[in-house]
Amino acid sequence: MAGLKDDDARFAYLAEGNAKQARKRVASKVLIRDQRGHVVLVNPTYKEHWDLPGGMVEDNEAPRAAAVREVGEELGLTIEPDRVLVLDWIGAHGPWDDQLLFIFDGGVLSDSDAEQLVPRDPEISEVAVVPLREARHLLRSDMSERVDRAIRALERESTDYSEGQL
Repeated sequence: MAGLKDDDARFAYLAEGNAKQARKRVASKVLIRDQRGHVVLVNPTYKEHWDLPGGMVEDNEAPRAAAVREVGEELGLTIEPDRVLVLDWIGAHGPWDDQLLFIFDGGVLSDSDAEQLVPRDPEISEVAVVPLREARHLLRSDMSERVDRAIRALERESTDYSEGQL
């Protein structure tokens, strides 16, 4: 690289390096609560368990922008996610490569907004606003643990980072 002075050659060199670097799957979820501290969950048609609102980040899309887009598509809500509560690296499993999972603070809904939640996306069969205890039973165990970590991160005004498997 030391002798490359031509901009086109330098760009080609960098593009080749970029093409060889790892690509990560990225998911963005949002922890949204109501006035009582209950948690908003969605029931995806393609999964066995309930989940937090959100989904996969598209090519060259920022994780926060994906969270806004996904919540809009799923629930018809316009949100401004606050800080990252949980960031997890999840190792390869089954047919899936590794991924990064963000859980953003989605804030607190007014009572009227919480009462009007309905699925807006065919991939979502139901929406529920449930106490944390009930959420733990509806979510897959790894997501239940992440929600607990997100709640603690809210209380501590921190971000919880972890690396592991499903």
